[in-house]
Amino acid sequence: MAAQPRPFSRRHPHHRPHWFAAGVLATLVAVSLFAPPVSADAAPDEGHQDVEHSDNVNHLANLPKPEAFADDQSWNTDLAFSGDYAVAGNYEGFTIYDISSPEEPEIVSVVVCPGLQNDVSISGDLLYTSTDVPMESDECGAERAGYDEEWTWEGLRVFDISDKANPRYVSAVRTACGSHTHTLVPGDEETDYVYISSYMTSGEYVECGPTHDKISVVEIPKDDPAAAAVANEPVIFPDGGNTDQPGLLFPTSGCHDITIYRELDIAAGACMGDGVIMDISDPLEPEVLDQVQDENFAFWHSATFSNDASTVVFTDELGGGGAATCDEEHYPHLGANAFYSLSDRGGERELSFESYYKIPRHQEATENCVAHNGSLIPVPGRDFMVQAWYQGGVSVIDFNDVGNPKEIAYFDRSTYSDQLMLAGSWSAYWYNGHIYSSDIQNGLDVLEVTDPRLRSAQVVQYEEFNPQSQFRYRPNRTGPPD
Repeated sequence: MAAQPRPFSRRHPHHRPHWFAAGVLATLVAVSLFAPPVSADAAPDEGHQDVEHSDNVNHLANLPKPEAFADDQSWNTDLAFSGDYAVAGNYEGFTIYDISSPEEPEIVSVVVCPGLQNDVSISGDLLYTSTDVPMESDECGAERAGYDEEWTWEGLRVFDISDKANPRYVSAVRTACGSHTHTLVPGDEETDYVYISSYMTSGEYVECGPTHDKISVVEIPKDDPAAAAVANEPVIFPDGGNTDQPGLLFPTSGCHDITIYRELDIAAGACMGDGVIMDISDPLEPEVLDQVQDENFAFWHSATFSNDASTVVFTDELGGGGAATCDEEHYPHLGANAFYSLSDRGGERELSFESYYKIPRHQEATENCVAHNGSLIPVPGRDFMVQAWYQGGVSVIDFNDVGNPKEIAYFDRSTYSDQLMLAGSWSAYWYNGHIYSSDIQNGLDVLEVTDPRLRSAQVVQYEEFNPQSQFRYRPNRTGPPD
């Protein structure tokens, strides 16, 4: 049995607002829209919001959302990277950025293809995006359908981005309960596997109920991506997950996000009411090795491994991302990170709780703020990570002492609105010497950290980076291992 975290008292969390769970789609556009290059503003501290940051952070650039996504209900989401390009998901589609000059990023193309939430990953010339809302068909211009309809489409889309200025829609794979997030699991030179994470959010779902408890594994032939198909639907919780813990946002009925560590053939699943470690030596048949729960966690959201996989950082999205939980009432263990050591005893993997971390700055009552997406910073032999906190901004964390993680740098905008609404940094990742933050309302931010502890990370260069497809950082490597 895995060691459990020390108990703390829990206040009942704010639940995910209806508008966040269901999403709001603007008018659907039936064709892709490609924009001419647009450059970053000369002065990055733009608009009506003030910007605060630690002395070791420079705000190099801000590139506002493209016009097609300018509405405040068109939310920027996750990021993936390939060479000199970054791809940012948006509830209405995705944007491809040229980041060859980090101080002057440019928009290369914009594809309008609504899909709540258009989580993204890149494999060579292929881009995968997630759709987690019922649609009348898999076409980009399809109308949104009702949750109670017998046949709708939601799942994984595949695009060819070999020409970054003209992405091409290749195929779509329908998956049970849609695709809230997905994780690229590299197979071999011929095949990709993609883990589809989805879960029940409404009793109105026809195909997705409280006993969903599974993921979908999509197999994609790289030379024939139009033949992508569901290859298996392994049940992660055959005996059921956490369903009756007080304060859960939702009872466990699947996973929210999965991070893999391919070199060790393990994965960390953040699964609503549970955190799990899985053996993925057979990508089609992941096997749960250990399972933990935490009475202070409302929603296990995402996970990050340390460089040697001896530590796993799980995040708790208290309030579902739509609540103001970085205040005195919810400190210091609610809506936080939980750090677990991961041991390997005779091939048996076991998680042991070590500590919590939450940003040390209280946020305003109209600022949605909670732990969200981040990634490891490539400092060989040391453990630092960067993480988004919605309107809590971006935090750089030193967790070399896993029992006492500390912030060493931060970037934080002032309140976006006098009304509580979704805003701030959805994802913040380190890529090729810089931090890239996908701001829900403000577009793409580029940050530079001058802290000497991160100096060795400045020279680490990769040709491709999907933050949920993790691998061991080594000097002079240009991508994941073959």
